[in-house]
Amino acid sequence: MVQGQTTSREMLAEFEDEYEKIKNRLNENQQLIEQSQVEVNRLRERNVEIGARLRRVEENFDTLPRADIKSAYDDALDAKTRLLTMQGQLEKLRGNQEELQNFEQLIGRLLTLARGVVPDQLPSSTAPRSKGMTTGEGGNLSMQAIVRIVEAQEAERKRLARHMHDGPAQSLTNFILQAEICQRLFDRNPDRAGEELNNLKTAASATFQKVRDFIFDLRPMMLDDLGLVPTIRRYIETFQEKYGIETQLNILGEERRLPAHIEVMMFRSVQEIMGHGRDTLGAKSLSIILDIVGPDWLKATIEHDGQSFDPDEIFTESRQDEVFGLRTLKERIELVNGAIEVTSSEEELNRFVVLLPALG
Repeated sequence: MVQGQTTSREMLAEFEDEYEKIKNRLNENQQLIEQSQVEVNRLRERNVEIGARLRRVEENFDTLPRADIKSAYDDALDAKTRLLTMQGQLEKLRGNQEELQNFEQLIGRLLTLARGVVPDQLPSSTAPRSKGMTTGEGGNLSMQAIVRIVEAQEAERKRLARHMHDGPAQSLTNFILQAEICQRLFDRNPDRAGEELNNLKTAASATFQKVRDFIFDLRPMMLDDLGLVPTIRRYIETFQEKYGIETQLNILGEERRLPAHIEVMMFRSVQEIMGHGRDTLGAKSLSIILDIVGPDWLKATIEHDGQSFDPDEIFTESRQDEVFGLRTLKERIELVNGAIEVTSSEEELNRFVVLLPALG
């Protein structure tokens, strides 16, 4: 028990250290926000000045040298680009600040709960556990499970924020610039304006598809509206089309709605395992069997031809950098009284079996 108490205190100390780091990051990020806001204000003033200069150029367009006209428009484009870039950076910093604040509040609440727990009641690393258990006595989450789930959520938020900033957000900046170019070309070069509009339409369509993909990855709306089977069927079709990986789906039993949290858990399980097979194991073909025949259990079997691995090692701490998502997925499955089994060998396909209670 002494060893268990020491481990619990060390874990609490880690929470407190992380809490202090988050507070420091909040302060540093706030300083960056303030500095960026000052720069945005300065660039806005510069854009106003350049806008006035452009109006004077347009009033004397027929008499000014081409070099002066070109210089004026180049300066305007440069100023607008700098302003939009800095505004995008400022929005990203504000988004990061909001995420950090939410994370700080969550860690603060966890610290408050942890500090109120008697040491003898904290989970012990040496206490006997059933295979795969991630909960403490009374059904409470272990500290390690909480930390990993929180970290997984934050990692996913950062990934989505990064993709949104580098993809759609940057594209929207380009849309504004292209729209301004079109506006100025309409009277002077209608053919060129038409070409720019076509380019703008193509870019907008591609960006719209990226946004739809992001929304689907974050939370597919059809999961709430239509249920698990249509959502998995749509995801697999998109997966095969997007990555060129041969994918098959077989449904056993009659389609029916299941408890919402079970549908979400099974969808995330299939999504995570397919992504792991694609990104980590180099799978070229996958097959998914979704078994909803029985009234009490929901079962998914995912097989793929990726490289073999050690099933006993795949969920351990030593592989955290590689299979963090699967390790956290296993804990979430067990939290709803489900189970996941993994088999792998060089002679056969890799096989993942997810079993969830169909009655919630």
